[in-house]
Amino acid sequence: MPSTRPEASTNRCRIDIRGLSKTFLAEGREVVAIDDASFRIEDGEFVALLGPSGCGKSTILNMVATLIAPTGGTIRVDDVPVVPGRPIRHVGYVFQKDTLFPWRTVEDNIGYALELAGVPADERRRRVAEAIRQAGLDGFARFYPSSLSGGMRQRVSLMRTLIARPEILLMDEPFGALDTHTKLDMHSVLLELWERARQTVLFVTHDLGEALTLADRIILMSARPGRIKQDFKVDFPRPRDAVALRETRQYAELFSHVWHSLGEEFAKGRSA
Repeated sequence: MPSTRPEASTNRCRIDIRGLSKTFLAEGREVVAIDDASFRIEDGEFVALLGPSGCGKSTILNMVATLIAPTGGTIRVDDVPVVPGRPIRHVGYVFQKDTLFPWRTVEDNIGYALELAGVPADERRRRVAEAIRQAGLDGFARFYPSSLSGGMRQRVSLMRTLIARPEILLMDEPFGALDTHTKLDMHSVLLELWERARQTVLFVTHDLGEALTLADRIILMSARPGRIKQDFKVDFPRPRDAVALRETRQYAELFSHVWHSLGEEFAKGRSA
């Protein structure tokens, strides 16, 4: 099925990973988490990194985010080598669990990055109000996280990252702990927000349905040690309806195709 998404005008590479490896020490022995992983992500692409638990998906994400150092290989963001421990200003990160400050309201949590950046109060209030509206959180601006559902907290966490207008967005299974209905709702929110800004996204998940719903490409990783097994193009038209898409023949066919390969890795992981 042909995609209605406009092609990138420059094919500019935003994330370039070559020969990446990571080894950890555990109980006195070396454990290879990532082995010779290489892939590229172009400007405006939404790429899902998919694989069984323990295959190193989050490890790759954290290396791109400069949170941990690779053992070997290179990572370049916008053709500049990544330096561990040196954050990249235009890269945002959404974690598995919301990292909201419990003592701050919804509006204060969302506006936190703008405060750090010294954005004037009037502009900050305007941008926070717009973020609250976009996330469907009207009426909850002065609520504290403890009064919100899990899905609502994830909306706040997402908007706290997006309000800083990152050009590249790293997401580490941000909806993994949500129930199916709430997860589909969050998919709809994310798709709508992404259609407006078209950030370059690297999204870690072990949920094939989630990857097919959101991504332009699925990079499938093997069971540990994590290697790049396959790279699938997800050529569904955009904009997408997170629910209606799952009822199409094209979705079912691609799901079956990718699932066969992913299932092999789940089986390897169980027997390891």
